[in-house]
This record gives sequence, structure tokens and C-alpha cells, in this order.
Amino acid sequence: MYVLKCMMKHKFGLFLFAIMMLPSAVSGQSVYPGQHSGKMKVETIVPLKARAFDLKDVRLLPGRVRDNLERDSAWMVNISVNRLLHSFRNNAGVFAGLEGGYESVRKLGGWESLDCDLRGHTTGHLLSAYGLMYAATGDSIFKLKGDSLVAGLAEVQTALGPEGYLSAFPEELINRNLRGKSVWAPWYTLHKLLSGLIDQYLYADNRQALDVVTRMGEWAYSKLIGQTEETRRLMLRNEFGGCNEAFYNLYAVTGDKRFEELARYFYHNDVIDPLRDGDFNMGTKHTNTFIPKVIGEARNYELNDDGASRRIATDFWDCMIDRHTFATGSSSQKEHYFDPSKFSKFINGYTGETCCTYNMLKLSRHLFCWEASARVADYYERALYNHILAQQDTTSGMVCYFLPLLSGSYKVYSTPEQSFWCCVGSGFESHAKYAEAIYYHSDDELFVNLFIPSRLSWNEKGLTLTQSTSFPESDKTVLTIDDAPSGALKLSLRYPSWSGKPVVKVNGKKVAVKASPSSYMTISRRWSKGDRIEVTYPMSLHVETTPDDPKRGALLYGPVVLAGDLGTEGMESPAPFSDPTVRNDYYTYNYRIPEGLDTTLDIDLRNPSASVRRDGGVGLHFRSSRGQKIVPLYDAHRCRYVVYWDLR
Repeated sequence: MYVLKCMMKHKFGLFLFAIMMLPSAVSGQSVYPGQHSGKMKVETIVPLKARAFDLKDVRLLPGRVRDNLERDSAWMVNISVNRLLHSFRNNAGVFAGLEGGYESVRKLGGWESLDCDLRGHTTGHLLSAYGLMYAATGDSIFKLKGDSLVAGLAEVQTALGPEGYLSAFPEELINRNLRGKSVWAPWYTLHKLLSGLIDQYLYADNRQALDVVTRMGEWAYSKLIGQTEETRRLMLRNEFGGCNEAFYNLYAVTGDKRFEELARYFYHNDVIDPLRDGDFNMGTKHTNTFIPKVIGEARNYELNDDGASRRIATDFWDCMIDRHTFATGSSSQKEHYFDPSKFSKFINGYTGETCCTYNMLKLSRHLFCWEASARVADYYERALYNHILAQQDTTSGMVCYFLPLLSGSYKVYSTPEQSFWCCVGSGFESHAKYAEAIYYHSDDELFVNLFIPSRLSWNEKGLTLTQSTSFPESDKTVLTIDDAPSGALKLSLRYPSWSGKPVVKVNGKKVAVKASPSSYMTISRRWSKGDRIEVTYPMSLHVETTPDDPKRGALLYGPVVLAGDLGTEGMESPAPFSDPTVRNDYYTYNYRIPEGLDTTLDIDLRNPSASVRRDGGVGLHFRSSRGQKIVPLYDAHRCRYVVYWDLR
């Protein structure tokens, strides 16, 4: 079994695996154009240049990316369904049937503890992640765990009353929000549940999940529609995640216009109206409360052809990429925007909240379907390799909240018991869905966006294709036609912005293609079984300096951000918050950076390879002219590092 092999490779033992196979509790994702055929009552109505494949149509093959998926899958399987349901059952008073009763369940800590207002959000993320992992691997363990979780939530929903309310916290937290009283973010947590249940229906065909989420929508409609405009605006001052997107998606899968009305209810005037008017000065506002609301606007455009919503989404994306994004593809510091004219002043230990990148990738997928833009795909690749891939510790499988860029800092990881931050939840999803954006299609065209070992089955065309590559360690990828379509088909290969002039060969013969960086090289022909397309993308070193300081810069090889390995002097445990008595204060975490660390790089910006050379051996390891060890940021774990060097 796939997951059994995964667990044998990692520290999660077979004994725990056996426990997880016992019956348990049985008594955010976007919808992209082209996915989930037959499950949409309301389809996208706008013209599209590309459509997404269902995740089940793409399988990852062995390589660095699938390694992350396997570590993620092992952790996901290790989490007991009863533990995930505990706070929900506690809220509803439902413990009958649990052997050993209330005290037999080990309570989750951190943001899932019973005194945290956000409890339950991880369960929502894992509903999505189990569905995604089932689609990505076909392994029934993820289907079983998702089914068990949904069944337990359905039992809780029934116990909480006929209205359809479902949560790990009392409805009074919603009431406090409506009154403008102090409460963290109850609708944010409900968004994760709404999205997770929808994903269980879409990715794992769980009809009970659709029933449960429909009842939740009916409760929300009764609760909110009819409230005063003053109450609505007061409620939306609290972070509510992507409730607008979730209700648009619920409308799409049910056809119930009430849920579209709910999606519009979550239109946040204070945030979206300025964007609609072309004002993109975000000041120091919370970054990740903006992005999900814009994803909701993207769904409104797709379902209703609202041109203003499209402009908001595309202009916001451009602003984020052009002004607010680090070399890693990440954004924010201490979760907030900052003055981009002082960019280098905010390169600190609290940059790059991972949820921001998770949501920017979701938004990017919508834009790609509209435009088939190589620029969007370039960003997706940059953020995927340098933030999402880099978020996960290759030793433990744990993940980071922030991706710190302060020179001499290091990655601070979650723990299996005492974290469950928002970025842990989005991390469960991110590492399950690497295959979702490798390929796209139109009626007669296949787009190859990412160079990741994988196999695509385009059943409608009769096409099966295998991509073999060790990218980015190698500059070559090979596509083999295993089963060919009957008619002609365009194959559009991304020509990345970072690449030298690519060399394309079909069956060993060089093919002339006309294209420029950040565009597509298109080959149109009738393909045959066994055809082999070989593409070489010349890669080189280059430096990206900060907008305000030409003497601060990040070193990249192709799309890969490189980091200087600064050793481990004075480091704490990579997971310092494993003790439940220690406050999870990552906002002010002290990296205790030793004095005298060498963060200076001697380099000729016009010819970086003269002073930084590949170190040979396995992987992308480099040495500077002064002997500094330099590795991909995604491999810089359990060590201090530098990304933004002092250049001279």
C-alpha cells in the first residue's frame, strides 16, 4: 500500500499505523474551471484559455517533490480522527459510543486546544487534505479517514440542533462577532470547514459531506440574511478567510441561489471597494485577509462574468508580484503589508507567512485559466519551489509558519502535538497537491507548466504522457507519449523567464520554435505512441537585488533561490514550541544570531558564475570564491542561512 511505504520511510511507526486502521468515529480549496466534471450545477460561464485537470488525472513520480508529499501523507495518517473530532464533540456533548469516554482522547494542543477560539480549523484543512491526497494517490486510507471524519461531524451537527450549525466552538462566538465584541475569527474557522466538506464531495465523492455542508449553508443563511447593514459591516471587521469563495463554490455545486446571496453578503466593502476603484495602497493591513477575499472575486467573475471582479483579481495579483513579493515568492512581514519603498528594512525573521503563499498560488491558478499566461506560471513555479517546498522539514515532516529571511535566522518548525497553526493547516493541503498545476489544457492544446516527474492521463483525448526529469538539478526534461490521441494536438511548453534559449528535440531531431522568455513554445502535430520530446532549458546564476538597495540581493540558479549555509552556532531546537508550557510567540521569536556571521558575497552581478561555482556531486550545491557553502533554500534545514546577501 502506498501510505504504508511512506510510513516505513519516516519516523511515524507501523504500530501507530495499525492503530489508525481501526474504525474511528463511525456510529483551502478552490474550484478551478475544467475540474470535477458532472458535479457542478453552475458552471463557469466566462471564456477560458486553459482549463485545469482533475488532480486524479496526474500522478507524481519519484523525486524531490514527491518526497514532500510522502512526508505529508505520513503525518496526515498519523492523526487520530477521534482527536480531530474531540473539540466538536465537546461542544455538542456527544461522547456516547467512545470507548473509555471523554478522558480517553488525548487533546490536541496549540491552536486546537479547547481554550483557543480557532479550534476546529485544522479539521477543516484536513478534510480538504484527505480529499486531495486521495485524489493525488488513489490510496483508500485517505478516503477512509475522510469518510470517518465526515461521519463524526454529521453526528455532531445533528446533536447541535436542527438548524445545521456545526463547529468546535459554541455559536455564541458567532453572536459575539455579530455584536462587535472581542473574539478571534470564528468565520475564518467555519470557512475551513465549509471548504473541507466541499472538497470531500469533489475529490472523494462523499455525498454525506455535501449534505452536511448544505445544512451549514442553510444555517448561515438563516443566521445572516436579514441582519442590518450595520451588523454585516461590523461582523466583517473580523477575519473571515474566504467565506465568500466557499459560498460561491457551494452555490456552484448545489445550484441554490441562497448560497450565492451568502457569498455576496461576505463582500467586504472596506477592502474590496478601494481595489475596485484602483487604490492598491494596502498600508500595513493584514496580508492574508486580503488574498482570500480576492479569490472570492475571482469566483464571482467565473460564475457571473463580472468584469469588475476580474479587474480586481488581475490588478491585485500584479500589485502583489510587482511590489510586495520577496525573491522566494512569499509576501508579508509579521503577517502584514509594509512600505515597499523601504523593502530591505523589512527583511527580518518574520517574513513570508506561508498561508499568504498558499492563497497566492490559489489565485494564480484562477488567473492562469483565464489568460494562459506564462508570467503567472513563472510566479507559481518560483513560489512553489522556494516557499512551499522549503516550508517542510525534510527530517521530521513538520512545517514553518514564517519563512524567515533575516540573515542568520533559521526555520522554526511546528510540532505534532503543540502547534496546529494556520500554516500547518494550509501546509497539509499544499504538500498534497503538487500535481495540480503541472499541466493545463484547452480543447486542442496541452500546456506543460512545471518540470516535475509525473504521469498525465487526459482521458477525453486518449492521451497518456510521462514527464521524466531531475529538474532543477538538471536542465533537461523529457516527455514521452505513452498513448496518443487520434487527432492533431498542440503541445505548449513553457519558456521560463529565467531560461536561456531552450533546445527542443522531437524523436532526437531538433525542432525550431519561435518564442521568447516567459511565453510558450508550441508544437502542433499528430502524435504517435512512443514519441519523445526532449527540452533543455539552459540555467544560470543571477542576482535579484532589493528595490531600494542595490547592495542587498538574493542569488538564484534558474528559478531556485540559493541560501548560504551559516552553520548551527547557538541554535535552539528547530521546534522550540514542543513544550506546551512555552508560549507559541513566533512573532517575537529570538533567533539569537551570533556576531560575526559572514553574510557578504563577493560577486560580479554581470557574471555571477565567475565567483560562485557548482560544487559537483549530487544536488544544487555551490561554493563561492571564498569557500562559502551555498544550497537551495528548500534544502536549508536545521541550520542558519542567508538569502539576501550584502553584495560587494
